[in-house]
Amino acid sequence: MSVINTLLPFTSSVISFVFAGLVLRRYAARRGLHLLLWGIGLVFYAIGGFCEAYYGAFGWNPLIFRLWYLCGAILVAAWLGQGTVYLLANRRLAHGLMVLLGLASAYAAVRVFTAQLDPSLMTTSVHTGSELSGHAIVTPGVRVLTPFFNLYGTVALVGGAAWSAWIFWRKRILLHRTIGNVLIAVGAMLPAFGGTFSRFGVPGALYIGEFLGAVLLFAGFIRATTPMRTEGE
Repeated sequence: MSVINTLLPFTSSVISFVFAGLVLRRYAARRGLHLLLWGIGLVFYAIGGFCEAYYGAFGWNPLIFRLWYLCGAILVAAWLGQGTVYLLANRRLAHGLMVLLGLASAYAAVRVFTAQLDPSLMTTSVHTGSELSGHAIVTPGVRVLTPFFNLYGTVALVGGAAWSAWIFWRKRILLHRTIGNVLIAVGAMLPAFGGTFSRFGVPGALYIGEFLGAVLLFAGFIRATTPMRTEGE
């Protein structure tokens, strides 16, 4: 279990940081706000994985828990999803949703970092942040933020990737983007499945889901941005 608690989230964090660097470098070269938002979302993903790896090595503490809860449990899916909104939606709608997300994210940061925590739960008996998150925050109204961010992000990211895959497949063009978007959609869902199984007591499920999610998101992005030779591009 200690290997799963430490090495898997650490590997997920490294993959996510490398992925974020690649996306942000692409943004610097080509611009496109969707790339910037994806890059920021991946940094949140990496921070969440780092906090989980820190727990596996040293145990939870209030700062690590707050960073994990804000970046890993609240912000990551929403910011990745917002990147997809910028890619697929009209600019006016995307800007409006970005203003709401920015304000909501700032509010969430204040609430998380000022929330009262139960120090008795910062123990090694708690295996993952997903187990801890439902109990450690004592201040009312903080935990209810998580599903709103995650629902928005998951619908935007998974729905956008699935829609794009369908469009490319239906038109029988750009097969590499069809495959890439399918991988992205599956990868985006895996951390949620891992968190669900973790809450049902399956050891290491969250970390496995996050690791496989990071791998498939990375592979999907590379596939979607790399034309296949058979397409004649």
